[in-house]
Amino acid sequence: MGLPEPEEELTKVQLAGIIRDAIRRQRLTQAAAAARMGIDHPKVSALLNGRLANVSSGRLMRLLTALGQDVEITVREKPRSRRRGRVRVVGEAHA
Repeated sequence: MGLPEPEEELTKVQLAGIIRDAIRRQRLTQAAAAARMGIDHPKVSALLNGRLANVSSGRLMRLLTALGQDVEITVREKPRSRRRGRVRVVGEAHA
C-alpha cells in the first residue's frame, strides 16, 4: 500500500479540528465526548492529539453528527482554470 493521499489526510485533520471545537464549545470532558460519540476514551484522546491513521473521513463525519453537528457534502463542477477537482472542508465559525 502506498502513502496516503495528502488531500485525504488534510480532510481528516480538518474534520478532527471541527470535532475538537465542538467538544470545547459544548464543554464536554473527553469521557463525556466519548460517551456521546459512542467510542472509548482512548480513541477520543488519540483523535484530539491528531492520531488519525486508523480513522476514515466517513467515521469522523459520523462522530460529528453524534456531537449534534450537521455535515453537508456539496459536489459541483470544478472551474475550467483548475486541472483537477478538489476536496475542501468548510466549517462555520461559532461565537
